[in-house]
Amino acid sequence: MDHDTQTQQKLSLTGSVAVGTGVMIGAGIFALVGQVAELAGGWVPWAFLAGAVVVAFSSYSYIRYSATNPSSGGIAMLLKAAYGPGVLAGSFSLFMYVSMILAESLLGRTFASYLLRPFGLQGSEVWVTVLAVVAIVAAALVNLAGNRWVERSATVTAALKIVGIAVLAIAGILAAGVSSLGRLFTAADRTPPETGWLGFLAGTTLCILAYKGFTTITNQGADLEQPERNIGRSIMISLALCTVLYLLITVAVTGSLTVPQIVEARDYALAEAAEPMFGAWGVTLTVVIAVVATLSGLIASLFSVSKLYDMLRDMGQAPGLPRKEGHQSLYITAGLAIVMAAFFDLSQIASLGAILYLAMDIAIHLGILRHLKDDVGAKPWIPWVAIALDVAVLVPFVLLKSQSDPFTLVITAVVALVIVVAQWFTVRHRSDEDARQGEHEQH
Repeated sequence: MDHDTQTQQKLSLTGSVAVGTGVMIGAGIFALVGQVAELAGGWVPWAFLAGAVVVAFSSYSYIRYSATNPSSGGIAMLLKAAYGPGVLAGSFSLFMYVSMILAESLLGRTFASYLLRPFGLQGSEVWVTVLAVVAIVAAALVNLAGNRWVERSATVTAALKIVGIAVLAIAGILAAGVSSLGRLFTAADRTPPETGWLGFLAGTTLCILAYKGFTTITNQGADLEQPERNIGRSIMISLALCTVLYLLITVAVTGSLTVPQIVEARDYALAEAAEPMFGAWGVTLTVVIAVVATLSGLIASLFSVSKLYDMLRDMGQAPGLPRKEGHQSLYITAGLAIVMAAFFDLSQIASLGAILYLAMDIAIHLGILRHLKDDVGAKPWIPWVAIALDVAVLVPFVLLKSQSDPFTLVITAVVALVIVVAQWFTVRHRSDEDARQGEHEQH
């Protein structure tokens, strides 16, 4: 293949931002506003702003490493460089992989909840599960068509999402009165969280899920034009765009609905908020935007997460299917997302994904600080701040979940244990194979 053809097949900066925002907006705003309100009360907009601050500090480690070592498995390569090709690197890489698959199942179920809202079937467990599976299968089929289709669909749908959500948010703020923007800066009209600052910090943990799609950009290194410059730019542009949109829409939603109303409609809060403001057409518009956002988010996420799995398989840290199939990482990723969408509800998926993601995020920063800061030219104080912020939101989240939903914490612990044990066996098997190969070569 000649150089020009290769260049044509690379993602542009615009395409990269589209894929990044596609993953972020799809998973975040539609599914999480209600979940966050349960913990953070009327302080939802501030929780999303706090989430943006945490992720901005977190993104530094990823940007420094990916700009120096662009590849298709950005996070897996970073962990391997920091901890060696052993159990630790493999386990944390799989934490990331599983949290991304959970984000895909979150997207599938959110797609279903919104699509069923006009028919009053959003509470039907059977229909939500069936449509979630259909959405994941459809997104996998688009990915089978190749890079160009992913970029084209991501660019068009990201533009539709950004414009659509901005229109909804601005119209909502106008309907509630422009003075509602002022409530972002005053606590007087906002219902505080029932559990105070603990609830606010725990809510911020879930908000981080709305931004963590930025990490998929680090997996684009091999597919991106000028990755040394464009990975960092793409991440910062995507985060900035999403922060503005999330603030506008959460101000509009909390201006339209009370906290109990948001919590009651937590799986489809944006559609519920559109009804008092705009009537039936507002609900229809919200449903259309949500369907576009979640489907395009699924397409973008499957593209990036499959790349990560390819890298893990090549590194011997994840199994492949028996046949050497060209798209096997896509089949494995989509298959696992379907299983999770079928067996977990939105709240469980969000909690499990958040805990696994933050555990991996802390490991990334420690790896940069302990082993890689000189190689990638990192300023140590930024990863230290990122670790402190991660711990500050994760501990309250786990504390509150242990009281309200201990089952999800048990599931999280089981998933983490299975990953670590599987990694231990994989690494041991690999070591035994290497030893046997060494003996064979000596003979």
